[in-house]
Amino acid sequence: MTAQSSKQRPKFLKPAENWWEEDKSEIDPNNATTFVYNPYVSFSLEQQRQQLPIFSNRSHILYLLENFQTLVLVGETGCGKSTQVPQYLVEAGWAADGKIVGVTEPRRVAATTLAMRVADEKNCMVGQLVGYSIRFDDHFDPEHTKIKYMTEGILLREMMADPLLRNYCVIMLDEVHERTLFTDIVMGLLKKILRKRKNLKLIVTSATVDAEHLKNFFSHSPSNKDTAVIMSVHGRLYPVSVYYLKEPVADYVQGVVDTVIKIHENEPLGDILAFLTGQEEVERAVSVLKERAAHLKSDKGKLLILPMYGSLPNGEQLKVFRFTPRGMRKVVISTNIAETSVTIPGIVYVVDCGFVKLRWFNPENHADSLVVVPVSQASAEQRAGRAGRVRVGKVYRLYTEEAFKDLVEATPPEMQRTDLSMAILQLKALGIDNVLRFNFPSPPPAKNLLSGLELLYALGALDRDGQLTKPLGVTMAEFPIEPLFSKCLIISGEFGCSEEMLSIIAMLQVQNVFTKPSIGQLAIKARIAKRKFEVSEGDLLTYLNVYNSFIKHEMSREWCHTNFLNYKGLRRASEIRQQMSKLLHHFNIPITSCEGNTEVICRCITAGLFPNAVYLHYSGVYKTVRGDQVLNIHPTSVIYTLEQPQWLLYCEILYTNEAYMRDLTVIDPSWLEELAPHFYQKTVDKDY
Repeated sequence: MTAQSSKQRPKFLKPAENWWEEDKSEIDPNNATTFVYNPYVSFSLEQQRQQLPIFSNRSHILYLLENFQTLVLVGETGCGKSTQVPQYLVEAGWAADGKIVGVTEPRRVAATTLAMRVADEKNCMVGQLVGYSIRFDDHFDPEHTKIKYMTEGILLREMMADPLLRNYCVIMLDEVHERTLFTDIVMGLLKKILRKRKNLKLIVTSATVDAEHLKNFFSHSPSNKDTAVIMSVHGRLYPVSVYYLKEPVADYVQGVVDTVIKIHENEPLGDILAFLTGQEEVERAVSVLKERAAHLKSDKGKLLILPMYGSLPNGEQLKVFRFTPRGMRKVVISTNIAETSVTIPGIVYVVDCGFVKLRWFNPENHADSLVVVPVSQASAEQRAGRAGRVRVGKVYRLYTEEAFKDLVEATPPEMQRTDLSMAILQLKALGIDNVLRFNFPSPPPAKNLLSGLELLYALGALDRDGQLTKPLGVTMAEFPIEPLFSKCLIISGEFGCSEEMLSIIAMLQVQNVFTKPSIGQLAIKARIAKRKFEVSEGDLLTYLNVYNSFIKHEMSREWCHTNFLNYKGLRRASEIRQQMSKLLHHFNIPITSCEGNTEVICRCITAGLFPNAVYLHYSGVYKTVRGDQVLNIHPTSVIYTLEQPQWLLYCEILYTNEAYMRDLTVIDPSWLEELAPHFYQKTVDKDY
């Protein structure tokens, strides 16, 4: 069907009653996906599309969208909703008159891979008919793109320029069940937009029992007529056998490695997906597995070991989606990024470590921390669902069956457990004056909202009346980074060190700049290599040295390998730096260098990160000025082996067995009084 104007768009007749009925039953939380492995790979792309379960529901979906403003689409595993529904809309004429079908994803890897798949199906290059937009990376043409995949944060920023989203005819919120911070904000805002724009349609995809809740949330008609409806699309999932441990493991990273090796030695060919909590653990497991695989004598072929985490460069992320070469077994070591947002082809075996790393905000000490916690039952089932795509699968859970029964049913929404300063800043920029009464799908704790407001006021982004300040607050809202970092970057022009701050902030967006080999001699060499970059001022200036040296050596992969540096991470930092440099140009912030004056850089860092100050207590531990929380220096910090400084600023808190602060900068306490007199005052009874 060719595209037509919105006035000529055909009205779809209601399908036969026995073909579809509104599904109000509980939805199986095991089943969720964005796009899936396709066993019909030898077919043409059009034939593959017709083999997907959602194909038989095409007319049903279009009919419901004609008659309801909001469609809650519950898509089971393998249905193809994320790739096919946007195409159905374009083919039915919804994207006529220059309008766009927008699809939001909670993760950037999902946005890019989905756009590439749909572009292949539409026989076009990415950036033409089908495009994507993620933080620091755009591939779309405003004049020709009809299907646009993006992260929720990007849609939020587009709302700042166009609050009614007049360029869009349909918005599809994908993977809503993940309940990220931006997911809840976007849903709250779209509820307002739908009341203003009756011709805007919304599709919300979910894979959990909250479908009825979502329908009620978006039903806004003053009459009794429903404006939202639920539809369920069934997919395909092979049986999955679940295995538990008899006794818990002491080290789940080592447990994952051992389990992968046992699977390879004892099970038929089939790819393996193993879940760990973060980039550091993923890289550690990949390193150990490669060492073990080099000495394996197995008739099952060689292991192709690949990492998968959010800050991995796009090109590296896409490697896991390639089909495994003949005679090899692919092993993907991933964070929970592979839990629901993406589907990796060929996976037969899943290894679940049983833990996940979540952000958790403590309003008592105003600290947003990374905490490693047990997964929820819903997350464990999502992970298990990755194994049943190709054939009968097996899942190995590194915990006991009794422990599984004790897990919480679902992970709390991010809105209820994280720092809300970034969310408040975005809402204020969108004209939401009273954020305390904003209609969130899951209302956050009042203490968290109050803490976020206080922080933004302290940073100078809000005035006494709670309004965005100009130009600082308005400019901070435009930067896609945390408010503390955006404040550092914006005022760096006044300090005359914006070149240096660009490099530092870009490096902070990348994890694990330094590689850490586990072999004895290599580990020693890596430690010696790291010392060449270390400075007594702390980690942030050490990162600056690393980045400057990387550029000086023409971004050489060999140089990075010699110095035990993460080449992929440094390339990503370079890309991010270029994008942030364009933002500074856009806001007329001068880009200048302080020519190596470290005090100027440290003062600029203090002007933005002053809320994160800690002091050395007489008892020998560090305590936060806000909340008096005891913190330890993380062993990876350059400060760890130095004489303990009296005052520090931290960027992040990580909880394991104790609370550790990471990415530290040594400061002079007098800078706090000078640069943040509204926040700090000297007292005579404080134990400095």
